[in-house]
Amino acid sequence: MQLTAPAAGRTHTSPRPRDADGMAVASFILGLLGLLVLNVFLGPIAIALAATALWRGTARRGRAYLGLTLGVADLAVLLTAMELSHTVSWSL
Repeated sequence: MQLTAPAAGRTHTSPRPRDADGMAVASFILGLLGLLVLNVFLGPIAIALAATALWRGTARRGRAYLGLTLGVADLAVLLTAMELSHTVSWSL
């Protein structure tokens, strides 16, 4: 027995694709931001979010791949800067 009628025009869909799309966009933004600051933290987070979004079947595959690429680039920038400065961290 249904007590309330479904809202007109709304369909019941799983929030999963929407979450995956949000993760793809977040990975892109965090990967881009990680090129400038906190790349040791933001790079791995961008990689994890992109991998999860791709695994969940995001509709924004391009953004997820960009987030994955930028996350790896964050770590590459960190390693290069550490190697050039001969320290464990780097600063501008």
